[in-house]
Order: sequence, then C-alpha cells, then structure tokens
Amino acid sequence: MKYTIVTVILVLAIFSGEAQTKKEMFSVKYPKTKKEKTVDTYFGETVKDPYRWLEDDRSKETAAWVKAQNEVTFDYLENIPFRDDLKRRLSHLWNYEKVGPPFKEGNYTYFYKNDGLQNQYVIYRYKTGKDPSTAEVFLDPNTFKEDGTISLGETSFSKDGSKLAYSISEGGSDWRKVLVMNTETRKLVGDTLKDIKFSGLSWKGEDGFYYSSYDKPKGSELSAKTDQHKVYYHKMGTPQSEDKIIFGATPEQKHRYINASVTEDNNYLLIRASTSTSGNKLFIKDLSKPNSEFVTIINNTDTDTYILENVGSKLYIVTNMNAPNKKIVTVDAKNPTPENWKDFLPETENVLSPSTGGGNIFANYMVDAVSKVLQYDYDGNLIREVKLPGVGSAGGFGTKKKEKELYYSFTNYVTPGSIYKYDIASGNSELFIKPDIDFNPENFESQQVFYTSKDGTKVPMIITHKKGLELDGKNPTILYGYGGFNISLTPSFSIANAVWMEQGGIYAVPNLRGGGEYGKKWHDAGTQMKKQNVFDDFIAAAEYLIENNYTSSNYLAIRGGSNGGLLVGATMTQRPNLMKVALPAVGVLDMLRYHTFTAGAGWAYDYGTAEDSKEMFQYLKGYSPVHNVKKGVQYPATLITTGDHDDRVVPAHSFKFAAELQAKQAGSNPVLIRIETDAGHGAGTPVSKTIEQYADIFGFTLFNMGFEKLPTQLK
Repeated sequence: MKYTIVTVILVLAIFSGEAQTKKEMFSVKYPKTKKEKTVDTYFGETVKDPYRWLEDDRSKETAAWVKAQNEVTFDYLENIPFRDDLKRRLSHLWNYEKVGPPFKEGNYTYFYKNDGLQNQYVIYRYKTGKDPSTAEVFLDPNTFKEDGTISLGETSFSKDGSKLAYSISEGGSDWRKVLVMNTETRKLVGDTLKDIKFSGLSWKGEDGFYYSSYDKPKGSELSAKTDQHKVYYHKMGTPQSEDKIIFGATPEQKHRYINASVTEDNNYLLIRASTSTSGNKLFIKDLSKPNSEFVTIINNTDTDTYILENVGSKLYIVTNMNAPNKKIVTVDAKNPTPENWKDFLPETENVLSPSTGGGNIFANYMVDAVSKVLQYDYDGNLIREVKLPGVGSAGGFGTKKKEKELYYSFTNYVTPGSIYKYDIASGNSELFIKPDIDFNPENFESQQVFYTSKDGTKVPMIITHKKGLELDGKNPTILYGYGGFNISLTPSFSIANAVWMEQGGIYAVPNLRGGGEYGKKWHDAGTQMKKQNVFDDFIAAAEYLIENNYTSSNYLAIRGGSNGGLLVGATMTQRPNLMKVALPAVGVLDMLRYHTFTAGAGWAYDYGTAEDSKEMFQYLKGYSPVHNVKKGVQYPATLITTGDHDDRVVPAHSFKFAAELQAKQAGSNPVLIRIETDAGHGAGTPVSKTIEQYADIFGFTLFNMGFEKLPTQLK
C-alpha cells in the first residue's frame, strides 16, 4: 500500500489512572493533496481556495484522492484493537425485531418491519379484520439490490388503496425514481418516472398523482445547482414526457421547494412554495370545480403556514404568523386570506405540532423538548390530555377521519421505541408492540439540566448515562448537537448510543439556539449574524460538563451531522483544546460557497450568503471551518465522515476541510476522512453500513481518549 501507518510505542496512563501500560498508537502519513492558485474576490477582498479542484466529483483526480484517503483511514481503523468487539456488540444489540405502527389502505392493514439486521425495512400486510399473524410480505426493498444500497423513499396509496406509488433512492442520492404498483396483483403498472427530487407523492383519486422536481442540472447531477422546483401531475397510462406542469412553470413562480398535496376528501390541491428552508407561500385549488384557478392564501414567505385539515370548505390552518410558537386558525376556503382567519387553538408558551385522526385534532406540545399531547374536537373543545407512558417523545397520533383508533410511538434516551394503540373515544392507551431488545433501561438514567451560555441565555441539555456513574472527570463523553433550521432534538432511543453508554460513556444533547425547541424566536436567535450564538451554546455545554466533573477535555468528543457538522467544525477551530475528539459528519464546512451547490441556496435563511453584503461575507468567513484552520495549531483527533453520493451537502465540503486540517495540523492527533461509497446524506443507509460506521466512530473516539481496551467487558 502506498500510504502506510507507522507504529510507535508510547507510554500512556490507563483510563482509571491506577496503572501505566505500553500502548500502541499510530502516526499517520497522509496522502499529498495538491494546491492550486484559485482565488475569489468578495467586496474587494481576495480569498484563496487551493482545494477547489476537489469540488469536481466526476474527475479521476478526485476519485484517486478519495481512494488514497480511504486507504489511510481504514488502515488506521483496522488497527484499533477493539473495533471488531464494538462491531459485534452493535450487531448483537441491533438484531431485534422492529415493527412500525399499522395503517389501513383499502382492504388491507399495512406495517413496516425489520427482522433485525435487514438492511432495509420490509412492508407487510394482512386483510383488515383478519388475524395479524396472516401478514405477508408486500414490498421488500432488500430485493432491490443485494447490498441494500437502493432504498425505499416516499410511499403513497391511491384513495381506494388499489395502487401504490413509491420512490427509490440509488446510493443514497436525493434524485429518485418513482414506480407504481397494483396492490392486488403486486405488479408494476405504467412507466418508471425518473429524475425526481425533494418530492412528495399525492394521489388525485385513482387516476394519477402530483409530484415535484427540478429540471435536470447541467454538469454533475450530484453537485450542480438545482434552483427552480416545479409541480407535475402524472396521469396513469401516459408517459412521463406528457406530465403537465401544474405549478412553478414561470419565472414569477420560481421557488426552490414546492410541496403539493391533496386533501383526504379529494376536494382540494394544496401548494406550499418556499425559496428557503423557512417561510412559505400558500395556495389552494378547488379540484371539485373543473378548470378552477389557484387561490392565494399567503403571498409571502414571512411565515411557516400550512393547511392541517378541512371539513368541507372549513380549513384548519397551522401558522406562526404573529405566533412564534404556532397556533391553529380556521377559515372558509372561499375567502381564505389572513384577514378572515379566526383563532381555533391560540398560541401558548410551548411549541405546537398538531396532527389529526378520527375526527379529532391532537395538539402535541413541546415542553422543554419533551411531549405533552392534548386532544380536541373540530369545534375546539378540549377532550382530554393524553396520558403518555412517561417523559419523552411521543409521535404519530395520525389516521384517517373515519378510524376509531390510532397508533402512536413513545421513546426517550433510555427507552427503546414502543408502539401504543389509542382508543380515540375513550382515551385509553394500551401497549401494542414493545421491542425485545438486550438492553435494560433500569440500568440507565437521563437528567435534564439548564446551563448558562456566553450571553446569559439559559439552555437545556439532557445528559444520559449508567446509574451510579462516578463523576470523576474521566468518563468518555459524546456531546451531540445540531442548532439550526428550526429542527428540535427531542429524546429518542438509539441502539448505537446504548452501546456507547454500556461502555460507561455519557451522551449529552443540548437544545441549542437555531433549533425549534422554543419556537421561531429560538430559531432566529441562531441564524445569519447570530449564528455564533449556536457555537457559544455548544461550547458552554462542553464547559458545563467539564466544570461539573462529568468529563474533562481529554475524554470529551463533539459530534454532529449536516448543519451539526458545521457546528463541530466551527467549535473545534474556535476552541481546539476544549475536546479530545471531533466527529463532523456530512458537514456544511465551506460557508463561502455552500450556496453554489445543489439546493444549498435554500439554506440562506439560516446562514446568509457571502454575496449578500460585505458584512455578511466577513461574518461567514469569520467562522467558516474551511477558512479558519490555522497552521501550527494542535486540533483534536478528527474523524470526518461523508458519502460519495451525498447530493444534499456535497462531499467537497468534507474533502476541503480534511485537506486543510491535514496540511496544517500540529502534534500527533490524527485527522482522517472516512468516505462511504454508494452512500448519501444518511437516509436509506443500509444497516450493515451503519453498524460499520458506528464501530469506526466509537472505536476511533475511545482509542484517541487513551483506551487500549473497551472500558467494560463486552457480552
């Protein structure tokens, strides 16, 4: 092998500090990454971009660089003595039956199930009213490709359940194909639709369905900019080339993301159109009237607004207009603009995420990142507070209007996800499916704390670990964060995190600004010129863990993916001595150019762009991880992870960051990049690949904290 790992002997203290031992550590000889004289000018200031060539994902040169980096990375990982032990334990714990909540379509009841280590979930079904034990395989994505790298995406049944439209992703790409199946014969019908991206699938009766996509970009399909989303209608029995554009055909209707859906009664087509990941316009079309026009409900993108439900022409609309934590209003579809809205469920101090089922509205409120669910009728009368199984995250609470029962899920950091059957009339819940997993929640505990960030803001964090863990500052700890795009991190069980905690590890999750845990104000406080608040919140979380003896810098790892990858990249370049290990995954790391790739321009609400103003350019450059790696600084041991088919956050971000760190790193902490092949941003990743990734991430983390064997004896 061209690039080898050199073994050296170092004397290190064992984790307990009670003895000394010899331990093999590795120094790494990195592949040489060439530099080019590429320069950009922003508002009169020049910025070098020596690794711009790595943005070309179709070049042989980039492919050779990827291969060379992976050789070095996997040489290193394969020499970690307990890597295989971690993989075995992950595989063992992962290997239990996982079943999703049942749902009815036509004459059948369907559910998703994974026997344990299947790469993809399988759809089963049985005749409604029959014994569930008669269920048979309906659609098995594991048959799409032997290695599991073709995954099932969106699914949508026609109104009578006779047809299923479903999308598939190849190699993790956001570009999808859509197929249609006759549900009785399970035979494919019609042509395969191609080149579909960021799309729902919504049927109009049985005749056809709406979907969304972009024109195929010029240049690389994986990295070229996609800018104008359009809604199409596919009529069954006709080729895709005849699909009509329903919305987005003109420059006046230019939006980056458009979602189309049909109401349950088949009477209305609803359109949400956005230029960014926050804020949308809203339109409605009466499908019961031939040749009806779209009616504009909201003509700007200042709010997040959508139609939750309709009863005849009465619309139930969820909005954060003058209600940062969201509320529900009602209005008649004939005059649906805001001046005619009437409050149905007013805003409260907690963020609202409602759903509907059985003629009721279920208002799921987030109270300091945990769930509280209230049940209302369509007249706004409170029926009851739903009694949940515990403190954690409850999801689901959705079904068709005619149904008498629904199914919801419940989980937290120490409780594997269970399914409950809920009687809508009585409010009784009964445990429907509890996973049979080799993990005892009674041995672990979660505690929510509130700490103070740099500017005095109180931030919540949930810390989870084994009961009785000694707080001596030497516990291996993963601090995980996101902090963006109005996304909330609520308590949920993870098989991988369970393995981490079995080893005496601490898992800590702060609810940073930029997220949605406290509504629009909390989100906006972590965007654009306030983005540094997010990094400060994360740094303050690390300092809290250290000050309170949960861990220390030598035993702290920071982890995050996508926008969370940016969080890790910015934190490790601003405070390189704060942590021992950094784990940025599929990160947005070049803040001056992110908006030039794929759908990246749509992230400008959170980030702003380097072209907006001189002030915005300088602010972005001030924290952009790629542009803030300094020569001669010792950065933490770093394992960057990405996928070669990631067309959400293109892998060039990770490539350039790795090249900068490898060129400038001082000291012996390794900087490696693990590039998964036939993998994208994360969705649909086969279980086999996921287990391997976690074994490598945890192995790298513990090894670089000084462990020569796992902290506790594996089963």
